Amino acid sequence: MFSLIFPGQGSQVIGMGKDFFEKYNLVKDLFKEADESLGISISKIILEGPKDELDLTINTQPAIFLISYSIFQVIKKHFNIDLGKAKYFAGHSLGEYSALSAAGYLNFSETIKLLRIRGNAMQNSVPKGEGSMLAVLGSSVEIIENIINENKDNFFVEIANDNSQGQIVLSGKNNDLERLINILKSNNIKNIKLPVSAPFHCKLMSDATEIMRKELEKINFSDSSNLLISNVTAAEIKDKDELKKLLIEQIEKRVRWRESVLNMISKGVNQFIEIGPGKVLSGLVKRIDKNVKINTINSESDIKELKI
Repeated sequence: MFSLIFPGQGSQVIGMGKDFFEKYNLVKDLFKEADESLGISISKIILEGPKDELDLTINTQPAIFLISYSIFQVIKKHFNIDLGKAKYFAGHSLGEYSALSAAGYLNFSETIKLLRIRGNAMQNSVPKGEGSMLAVLGSSVEIIENIINENKDNFFVEIANDNSQGQIVLSGKNNDLERLINILKSNNIKNIKLPVSAPFHCKLMSDATEIMRKELEKINFSDSSNLLISNVTAAEIKDKDELKKLLIEQIEKRVRWRESVLNMISKGVNQFIEIGPGKVLSGLVKRIDKNVKINTINSESDIKELKI
């Protein structure tokens, strides 16, 4: 039994998807539709750069979705692999939008426009340079939560991503993160400041939440029998009303990726197929449970080796 998983921000590279773009007309058509939907040449940014433009959140989010969705369609239509047999569709942060579009809840054009709005809203929710994110390695959620609670009068920091055993990401204002770093060092807890310009998945994203609330209220999700796993609850999404509510909450809430993977495994999933650029999620799944089968699909040779 397999699940399809879709990557989030941080997996982007210049030239991602180029082989698929050059070989498959359906990918060329999706790139063209993306450019027309967004009113910018996102395809040129993806294929040629510059990197600093691709790394802008407003561009990164639709770009990663475009590549993930393109590969998904190539697998379905050119390799006759029935991805509809997936037990679950899931994605990390923006990857949740790739999952819901691939699962048939939202069409391609609507999804890519939503992600550009989402990326812009998240980027601008906090003044540039005021907030950031910190990866904490080799510790547990419980230990980090205790440190945060014990120091809640000294700084405001939140867990943004519970990625895997020993990998947690925190969000907050730079001054608060620096205070936390000093405490982590005194406890010999390894940490790395991440090269991001905004503190995602925390209460500082409240402006972005309101923007996405208004945008998502306009959307009518399609019916689909495919099951989605929510970042917010780490559980199956029950219906379309709940889906909308959880996508709004997802902006500020913790991405519960470790729990999501463990939940899918508990329901019988023993194979995870990561579709999109990079192999970040494959690495996280391996750390969560080294016994499950993992496929990373971002080239044609990866698809040819895929067995489900």
